[in-house]
Amino acid sequence: MVTGALRRWAAALPVALVVAVLLGLLAPGTAQAAPGSCDGMRKVRTVSFRNGSVQVYKTGGRVCARTVAKHPGGQRRITVSVQARGHVAVKKGRRHTASSPSVQIYAGRRCVWVKGWVGRDSGSSGWILC
Repeated sequence: MVTGALRRWAAALPVALVVAVLLGLLAPGTAQAAPGSCDGMRKVRTVSFRNGSVQVYKTGGRVCARTVAKHPGGQRRITVSVQARGHVAVKKGRRHTASSPSVQIYAGRRCVWVKGWVGRDSGSSGWILC
């Protein structure tokens, strides 16, 4: 009796796995933005400097920023930093040709300080969005 039940389970398991894989491949997928992306947010400020600009976005109490090079070209260090008043700055950077990864923080109603670097050149906003 026990061996018959085991045989039925052993035969059903591969079939169930194949069905699950096929359903996973055939189901329609949904495209979602990366967790740090500024998509769907309202642009509230642009801080310009010689080699680029920092774009600041906001929705509700969340603030998002990214640095964009003025003249995309060779790879260089592109960095952005966002700090809510009374909190530690969050900084992200990479070697890239066009833009930095975006930084998203919850600032609530606090003022925010945004800094951006493209190579050795930088721009800073001072306290904004108060």
